[in-house]
Amino acid sequence: MPLFIKRMTEKYAVDALCWKYEKPYDFYNNVLSGSAIMELLTYRYFAVVNEKNQLVGYFCIGKSAQIPSGDQKGIYSEDCIDVGIAMKPELTGKGNGYLFFSHILKYIMKLEKEKDIRLTVATFNQRAIQLYKKLGFVKLRKFKSDHIEYLLMKKEVNGE
Repeated sequence: MPLFIKRMTEKYAVDALCWKYEKPYDFYNNVLSGSAIMELLTYRYFAVVNEKNQLVGYFCIGKSAQIPSGDQKGIYSEDCIDVGIAMKPELTGKGNGYLFFSHILKYIMKLEKEKDIRLTVATFNQRAIQLYKKLGFVKLRKFKSDHIEYLLMKKEVNGE
C-alpha cells in the first residue's frame, strides 16, 4: 500500500479524533472537540494517507509527542526529535505497522537530519514496543504519569 504524508486538515483531524480502539488500546481514544481539532491543526501533526487520500494514520513531532508530566520530571532533557503515531484502528494488529512507521521515520529523518528520534509508549502496549524495537529503537527508561507506566525509547539516527 503506497503511503503519502500530507498536511493535517480539518477533515483528517475530525476523522482521526473519531477513531475508537478496542480494549486495552481504548486508552488511545480521543474526544472530538474544538480544542482537539485545533491541536491537530496548530502543532506539528501530519496525516498519512493512501493513494485514495484516505486517512490511514497520523503522527506528531516535537512537544506534542511528549507526556507533559514526563517533561516536568526532566525525562525529555536530551535534544531529540520526539514522535507520536496513531494508525486507524481497523488497520492495527494486521502487520501494517512496520510499513506505516518506517515511512514516517524516513520522512522525519529527512526533516531532522542530525537528531536522534525518541518516542514514549505505554508499557502495556507490547505490540507497539515490539515494532519499535524492530525499527531500531532501544529502551531508555520507564516513568509513571497518572497511574500509567510509560517507556521512553530512542533510535540513533547516525546508527542508521
